[in-house]
Amino acid sequence: MCRSGLVLILLLCILPAGIHAAVFDVAAFGAKGDGQTPAREAINKAVEAASAAGGGTVYFPAGTYLTGSIRLRSNITLQFDPGSRLEASADVAAYDAAEPNQWTQFQDFGHSHWHNSLIWGDSLENVAIVGGGLISGKALGRGEGRGIGKAIAIKLCRNVTLRDFSILTAGHFGVLATGVDNLTIGNLKIDTNRDGIDVDGCRNVRISNSSINAPNDDAIVLKASYALGSARPTEGVMIVNCLVSGYDIGSLLDGTYKRTVTRAPDRDGPTGRIKIGTETNGDFRNITISNVVFDRSRGLALEAVDGAHVEDVVISNITMRDVSNAPIFIRLGSRQRAPEGTAIGAIRRVSISNVVVYDADPRYASIISGIPGHDVEDVKLSGIRILYRGGLTLDQVAKQPADLVNRFFFREAGGIPPREPYETPEREKEYPEPSMFGILPAYGFFIRHAAGIELSDVNIGYMQEDRRPAFVLEDVKDIEFHHVKAQKASGVPAFVLMNVEKLSIDHCAPTPDTQEDKVTRKEM
Repeated sequence: MCRSGLVLILLLCILPAGIHAAVFDVAAFGAKGDGQTPAREAINKAVEAASAAGGGTVYFPAGTYLTGSIRLRSNITLQFDPGSRLEASADVAAYDAAEPNQWTQFQDFGHSHWHNSLIWGDSLENVAIVGGGLISGKALGRGEGRGIGKAIAIKLCRNVTLRDFSILTAGHFGVLATGVDNLTIGNLKIDTNRDGIDVDGCRNVRISNSSINAPNDDAIVLKASYALGSARPTEGVMIVNCLVSGYDIGSLLDGTYKRTVTRAPDRDGPTGRIKIGTETNGDFRNITISNVVFDRSRGLALEAVDGAHVEDVVISNITMRDVSNAPIFIRLGSRQRAPEGTAIGAIRRVSISNVVVYDADPRYASIISGIPGHDVEDVKLSGIRILYRGGLTLDQVAKQPADLVNRFFFREAGGIPPREPYETPEREKEYPEPSMFGILPAYGFFIRHAAGIELSDVNIGYMQEDRRPAFVLEDVKDIEFHHVKAQKASGVPAFVLMNVEKLSIDHCAPTPDTQEDKVTRKEM
């Protein structure tokens, strides 16, 4: 049997439902896989021919194809043969211009445009990119204009599948999906310089069995921006069986997993995490995250700072090692980069369970923090084990020099620390990041402006003695601790309470069982 016949049979077996079986080999349209001859025109001719035929598969045999913007069409599959490589052209004229968007003031340039990307689709249905090839975006960047986009940008589409390929250095994003319904992402390997996967205002999303390395930015991030001119929610999302990391760029794909880079561009440690936020105009509902490994990265982040309601989130079966800031960061803020009159949002009904963390940065405890008058609500933490590096003291909190905190967040205050260790700055309107508060007065959990919080079967400790309390609570209502263990240095309280109501502590060694209706200030 000839090679083309075998390829056709194989494609018939793996094409997603609803995609026609006709195969359009890009080589037949003049694309040369020599890595030097521009192939954009030939590839787009193959796509248009498939579209004119009612749909089909645009096939890339092994080889390196130098290209600019590839325009997807409905009922089209891009099929990469193992050994095939899309190489982003360095010629800016090879890319489509960024389309106009009247809502750019509410999110950055990258979230506001799609057409200036290597592969893009707008208002389509039944689209797939599959196969064992590599998308290389070394020529892509971040900024305004042509050729400065993402590896893949999908806008207002339905029934989209991305499966089995790899992405190396993808510009602003590896994958940006905005306003997409029924999105399936599986078995991807992304090793990139900015965000790995951004899901923005999408519904019914499955991300599974993927490895995303993004030391300079987030690995998998759920957003709900105003880029489409409305606060479209992100809902019905499942993220399962994934690795997220902050290794040196390229070392995930080559298998070396290097760890020489110690800072991301914002001066905090490597990023590479899963996050809800920062663009949070629309709501987030029905989110499940499970069976995920975090390695050399920041921890989980759940943020609502532009008016979003984050509700009904379940996170379970997580392991983290070499964590460069807070293992758990839940932040309700009032940045309000949103249309005038947008109300402050909410975070409620969040469950996080079965989490094991080793070697976490000692400066930033796990954080649950709202703002005055707006509490984070109904958060349940269970089966949590965290081992911090330790080694800090309350004196260091009070006298923290600017070089120990992220100067980006302390620019307004000129690096001036709080007046006393427990007076932590609010920073209600700041960009949300654990380092925004400086070195925290608690080594384990810092909980402020929160209500309905429950910690059960939680065990926290340190690798080197830390002379800060395990828990600092401020302006907290209805909080329960069940079977919580916390390592404690001699003479240091386990709990510091400030304006706490309805506190219950039971079976929490070494602290005795306690019930408090109202506490203004107390150390335990």
